[in-house]
Amino acid sequence: MDIAQNAALIVVDVQKGFEELDYFGPRNNPGADDSIASLIDVWQATSRPVVFVRNDSDKPDSPLRPGYEGNDFKEYVEQRRGKGTGAAELLVTKSVNSVFLGTPDLDAWLKAEGISQLVLVGIQTNGCVETTARHGGNLGYDVLFAYDATYTFDVEGPFGWRRTADEVAQASAVSLQGIGFARVVTAKEVVDAAK
Repeated sequence: MDIAQNAALIVVDVQKGFEELDYFGPRNNPGADDSIASLIDVWQATSRPVVFVRNDSDKPDSPLRPGYEGNDFKEYVEQRRGKGTGAAELLVTKSVNSVFLGTPDLDAWLKAEGISQLVLVGIQTNGCVETTARHGGNLGYDVLFAYDATYTFDVEGPFGWRRTADEVAQASAVSLQGIGFARVVTAKEVVDAAK
């Protein structure tokens, strides 16, 4: 796999609020945070651009709402912000699923920087990360979805259907790659290719 020298790592909603399992329920992939950290480290060490995304939820009871501790980035992300070796870094805030609908305008920034390849990581696999992958694919970006650098939660849908976090994450990955929005890869594959 080829990783462009200016490929952007999009770190989606890696916030403390997602640790409140009483609110979100059971999660999958306990190794996701280590995978996310390894990707940020490689991106910063190789002077590639990193976009940190924060969900400023407008729901008053959300653990991600502004002014609440859960809105903050997880400690390992906060410690890495601003530590790159000269590459561009951007903070995008949003209150919807797609990072492309946040502030500032991600698509405009990527185009101004000449970036056409994106690597997506973060929370939730089937929520904001998947939505951003679909949006990015529709906009013509080469989207790599680092599956094991994401996680999600058990979910209940229509008709009383329940799916575990693993089932939901796998369905997300199958849809993204099967329909052609993104290439689903592992964090190790990306790290090895980016070094």
